[in-house]
Amino acid sequence: MTDPAIAVDDVVVEFGGVTVLDGVSTTVPSGTFVGLVGPNGAGKTTLLRTITGALDPTAGSVAVTGERLADRSSRAASRLVATVPQSTASTFAFDVRRIVAMGRTPHVDRLGSPTPADRRAVATAMERTDVTDFADRPVTEVSGGERQRVFLARALAQDTPVLLLDEPTSDLDVNHQVRTLELVAALVEEGRTVVAAIHDLDLAARYCDELRLLADGRIRAAGPPESVLTDATVEAAFDTRATVVDHPVTGTASVTAFAGVDAGDAAGRVHVVGGGGAATPLLHRLDAAGFDLSVGPVGAADRDAETARALDADPVTVPPYASVDDATRATVAERVRRADATVVAPVAVADGNLPALRVAGETTSLVVVDGGPFEARNHAGAAGRRVDATLRERGHVVAAADLVDAVRTAVAADGDGVRSQYGSVDSDGPRP
Repeated sequence: MTDPAIAVDDVVVEFGGVTVLDGVSTTVPSGTFVGLVGPNGAGKTTLLRTITGALDPTAGSVAVTGERLADRSSRAASRLVATVPQSTASTFAFDVRRIVAMGRTPHVDRLGSPTPADRRAVATAMERTDVTDFADRPVTEVSGGERQRVFLARALAQDTPVLLLDEPTSDLDVNHQVRTLELVAALVEEGRTVVAAIHDLDLAARYCDELRLLADGRIRAAGPPESVLTDATVEAAFDTRATVVDHPVTGTASVTAFAGVDAGDAAGRVHVVGGGGAATPLLHRLDAAGFDLSVGPVGAADRDAETARALDADPVTVPPYASVDDATRATVAERVRRADATVVAPVAVADGNLPALRVAGETTSLVVVDGGPFEARNHAGAAGRRVDATLRERGHVVAAADLVDAVRTAVAADGDGVRSQYGSVDSDGPRP
């Protein structure tokens, strides 16, 4: 038997005393498409980042094509593994062609220039991902879905035997979701090994050769999709009743979840407005309580963004030091609309994040975490004071220690009755 493309042996990863991966062991055979599925916070992104060597495991080991990537130079490792991250925000306005050409960096001599073969690889990658038509546009001016395809093209141009994808279809419309996974399947047919974190269980069952079902930091089931996705395994992993049947057209597993009598114990979906690390301790509390989390807007390199990715939360990111533009504001508004409750962390208030705070102030199911004297973190003057007053008037201001109970009440009551139970606190003490 040949060595597996990826071997994960008893890996443990901890963040701030929280165990995210707990004794994970699995192998990925060469030339297969393996999907990582499971609820938010299960550890899918963390496992991918550990495989790439971006995270050092607390215990255990990872080998790619028989070697530890940590033992290789960055260029050598980049000739083995290409990645497409969940967040594809770009700080610099490079044109799309240049972004894709960056995938050739591990193959170009440090003092050399791209060869005709390099240019052909870039052109082919753009063609296969359908980004050629906007090759000369700045990557900062394309849509989120287009940008995701650009970074997939960069990974294809890198021409590695192993490809790791973190939610490759999350920002794509239905057409491009299918086209992307068809392309990935074709790459596997050509001999590549692909591991992808995928939220859509039906798509995972349709395109993946094998699945790894993660929950609570462990692999709960592994094997062909039909053996992994069963009523019992989905119910146990996602804490909801589910029925799995064969799709009448594709013949692959199709999952339907139900909010039946047992779903009343589900924690609910919470959006956290954060930034500057203010949301990180709150995210850990809410994740441990079982809430389905989204967070943002936060800087792409912010500690809150890193925490969100580690917990498999759903981050809305902006480039470092960038303000919230109209598109980001709309994305935050959509996350708030979908949430059962919205939490505002004790963030520094500046002109750049006022639009997101105003969005939070429009919801009726709002919990505001007290952060001490407001003026110490107000950098927006009178506008900041007005927003803070609105949040405190419409929301339910609580200490961090009371956050989980307040959010549970907000979710259950849809915003009604939380103030009467907890009162409302500020830096000067409780107020009615």
